[in-house]
Amino acid sequence: MIRLSHEPFDPGALLSEFTADRSEVGAVATFTGIARAEAGRTAVLELEAYPGFTEAEIGRIAEQARQRFGIDDLRILHRVGRIAPGEAIVFVATAARHRRAAFEACDFLMDYLKSRAPFWKKEHGPDGERWIEPRPEDHADVARWD
Repeated sequence: MIRLSHEPFDPGALLSEFTADRSEVGAVATFTGIARAEAGRTAVLELEAYPGFTEAEIGRIAEQARQRFGIDDLRILHRVGRIAPGEAIVFVATAARHRRAAFEACDFLMDYLKSRAPFWKKEHGPDGERWIEPRPEDHADVARWD
């Protein structure tokens, strides 16, 4: 399941829901991204997406993760809109029979979401606004999967 949301979410509740009734899954790996204040430089993080298009693109990479790592299931919830420091931005969960597949699929999905997913990110702070681009490290992380 892939979903974009303007509303805050509880990663613990999402994990409990995702792991319920899984008797054949041996591993669940998760990642929760949290907005940073950047030492006071960011009061609000704003994420924009194209409804429908963004989910479809994330769905395309999610299917690649399913095929590549042989995972049984996944969930991606990504915030859009205005996000305060300390709030969760993204939740990714992967379920597989074995831990390595779950870990690698979760890592693969996060590298894609951080660097290539169709989101536009802007920081608002005391010095004004600025658009955020992936860092060289983010590009290097995603390139290792090519």
